[in-house]
Amino acid sequence: MAIAAAHPHALPSQSARIGPNAVLQLEQALVETSGESASGRVFARAGLSGLLTDRPTDMVDEQLPRALFDSLFAEFPDPQARRIAHRAGVLTGEYILEHRIPAPVRMLLAWLPAGIAQPLLLSAILRHAWTFAGSGRCIATAGRAARIEIAANPLAMPGCAWHVGVFETLFRRLVSPRASVSHGPCCLDGDAACHFEINVTTSNIRRISND
Repeated sequence: MAIAAAHPHALPSQSARIGPNAVLQLEQALVETSGESASGRVFARAGLSGLLTDRPTDMVDEQLPRALFDSLFAEFPDPQARRIAHRAGVLTGEYILEHRIPAPVRMLLAWLPAGIAQPLLLSAILRHAWTFAGSGRCIATAGRAARIEIAANPLAMPGCAWHVGVFETLFRRLVSPRASVSHGPCCLDGDAACHFEINVTTSNIRRISND
């Protein structure tokens, strides 16, 4: 897949790129939950105020959202920062549903039994892993509880609230409205990967990778 040029406000680095919604939806979540002034403070703390007027439309250096999420957790107490990050993840998941998964595919997945829809959605998620994982390596395991691992996750954060929001949105809309996501071992704590378990009922375990 071709990689777009870095956004003009990208921090100097050789990092991989990630979808711009990691930036755009964090701004939206901040405005929704805490107001424009809070959004301004978070972006200013990260040294990225320019992104509020010159919003990215292409893939961005993954260090931009990394800096913004660090700033979020520095600006707000942990529980509040997690709620905002989770909301940004939900908004990102909604964007993926609308713009990355064609309507006929969404309709088919929502219609299929969970045991069939789940591995199909995991495959679709991995095809678009750049949207939420950047340089991280994604592996998914389908089963009664689906599992997603992001090795060397560039956006690891307390509770990985942003990724939880992304995965909850996708699985609740396309597999089961009762799907729940739990976060296990994490890169933030020194683990090699961030682990997510999505509880939906299915069978026929198989391993999928985006290598």
